[in-house]
Amino acid sequence: MTDENPFAPPTPRAAVPSANEPRTPAADPRPEPGAAPPPGPPVGSSAGTPAEQVPGPPAEQTTAQFPASAYLTTVPAPSPEAGASEARTPQAGPHSGAHSSDVHGAHPATRPRRGLGARAVSAVVLLGLLAGAGGGVAAFAMLDGQSSSMRPADAALPEPGGSANQVQRPEGSVAAIAAAALPSVVSIEVRAQQGVATGSGMILKADGYILTNNHVVAEAASGADVTVTFSDGHEQPAELVGATPDYDLAVIRVKEDGLEPLVLGDSDDVVVGDSVLAVGSPLGLEATVTTGIVSALHRPVKAGEAAEAAFIDAIQTDAAINPGNSGGPLVNSAGEVIGINSAIAQGPGTAAATGNIGLGFAIPSNQARHTAEQLIETGTATFPIIGVLLDPSYQGEGVQVSQDAQQGTPAVTPGGPADQAGVEPGDVILSIDGRPVSVADELIVAIRAKAPGDPVTLEIRSGGDEREVRVVLEERSSGR
Repeated sequence: MTDENPFAPPTPRAAVPSANEPRTPAADPRPEPGAAPPPGPPVGSSAGTPAEQVPGPPAEQTTAQFPASAYLTTVPAPSPEAGASEARTPQAGPHSGAHSSDVHGAHPATRPRRGLGARAVSAVVLLGLLAGAGGGVAAFAMLDGQSSSMRPADAALPEPGGSANQVQRPEGSVAAIAAAALPSVVSIEVRAQQGVATGSGMILKADGYILTNNHVVAEAASGADVTVTFSDGHEQPAELVGATPDYDLAVIRVKEDGLEPLVLGDSDDVVVGDSVLAVGSPLGLEATVTTGIVSALHRPVKAGEAAEAAFIDAIQTDAAINPGNSGGPLVNSAGEVIGINSAIAQGPGTAAATGNIGLGFAIPSNQARHTAEQLIETGTATFPIIGVLLDPSYQGEGVQVSQDAQQGTPAVTPGGPADQAGVEPGDVILSIDGRPVSVADELIVAIRAKAPGDPVTLEIRSGGDEREVRVVLEERSSGR
């Protein structure tokens, strides 16, 4: 066996000399007529073995076979010194060794072989090109001559079927709901020193009030310019009426009357599986409509920075929601708004929103209605509290009230709702109004979904005892 690479390309049988290298005629074993036979090689020497009899590669070595046409591009025109009848000198292969004809002296003179000269090669190439061109022209002429018989006399395509095949868009269809909702959805642009923020909004009242997310227009509180673009393309500047980071809601107003508002429906009537449409301006693409269903209810969503985090008792949907949809409406099959699109889920390890993955979240319309009315009336909003601090390090069933004060704040606010109901530091809250809670965010969003003054029932575990207590929620002010 040989140690050569069996996958290497085959060694050419003849080297092709460069254009500047003089070529040596190959030795021809046939003597000229009347010439004496050449002397044989010394005994034991292989120098006399003719070049044509150089042994090929071993039988075990696979040699790739190439089509003859592959070699056409590798044959250069003969050099002027060699002339048209010059023969190529064989190249020593991997097994040639001393078989090369330049070892141990020269061979007898040989008769040059006849070959194609440069002019002959050029003529052959030119003839081939002319033949190819002529064939193409003939084929084109043949097709052109038949064109009159191949082309129809009438090229008209089938026409639509008319009213018989017209697409039906009955009341309640996606197209009908979208057509009714789109005139009441706007695109919002906020220009601040830090850059430009965009989002969506819905018309609340005919006299110019528009509802959106707080995080869309947050810079407006610092003097940033807000511009609203309506569905017909006209623009209006807007001013901030009020905002609350606790619910991530804001109301802005344009100086325009006669607008067409959307109706806020009852989010308490929503059930999993209801069909919904998300309307807004994702990635700045105005008047975009996507469809889906309500995937889940009462999802505890914490959105925004820790200092101004919004706790949302959210409606989950698989309708496509992307950056720019924020503040736009989530509409049911009756054309009523059941939520305000606010957040999307992010995959593990992602630092920024990556776009729709089928997990979008909306603020329920009942919460939006209550907060929007407060913002329009007073410019601020309120949210309910029970007056306890929760222990984030607690591991176990339910949510535990802190055992100690945190940064000077007592675990249970003296005289607050929980204190009056008998809740003590270290108690574990298992449920609120029969709804189990397992993490602090679940308890917070369940409380935020209520209104100040509402009573709630807490199931408490204190030591080994469990009991129910009634707590009346207290009001705390929010917003700017």
